[in-house]
Amino acid sequence: MAEDLDELLDEVESKFCSPDPLRLDMVERPRGGGGVLSNDRNRAEAKENLRSTEAFKKEDDLDSLINEIFEEPNFDKKHFKLKSKSSGNTSVRASIRGLGKSCSPVYLGGSAVPCGIGTNTSQRACDRLRCVACDFWVVSYDDHRWDRSCDYLFFRNNMPEFHKLKTKLVKKKGTRAYACQCSWRTIEDLTDLQTDHQLHWVCGKH
Repeated sequence: MAEDLDELLDEVESKFCSPDPLRLDMVERPRGGGGVLSNDRNRAEAKENLRSTEAFKKEDDLDSLINEIFEEPNFDKKHFKLKSKSSGNTSVRASIRGLGKSCSPVYLGGSAVPCGIGTNTSQRACDRLRCVACDFWVVSYDDHRWDRSCDYLFFRNNMPEFHKLKTKLVKKKGTRAYACQCSWRTIEDLTDLQTDHQLHWVCGKH
């Protein structure tokens, strides 16, 4: 009887004390008499060992997750990367805008003068005028002139809404009515903008 118990213990130690707990289910049942009680005890020990190893695994997994959270990506860095990308796009857009051509010299003209980029060889009326005094784009209306009753307050209060401005527009063929929020002109012939020193209009680039 004692020899059988020793054999069982040796078999349990060799099979259940192995480092791989997943193979416990495949262990053969011990042979010989009186093996029912010892077999139950062995199963209980095996289950206990399996539970403990699973618990250790879970703890290890939790530890690794916690370490990943603290060691892994710094969200601020990603955020800064995104910011730098957006700022890069802005600078690209700005550089593209900077490549736009400006009129030189800047011309105004009546409705018979074509609009576009004005140069010494191509005398065109600029249609991208901007006022540096009031920071408004200059509007223009072909075959119209401004009524003589126009004043500063009229443009100050009504720019750039056409349905309000048209109350002071008078039809006249061949003329072009220009206006920003602080200045207005009726032009009939090709005119160099530099000759009118009261206007603060510049070419806003095409």
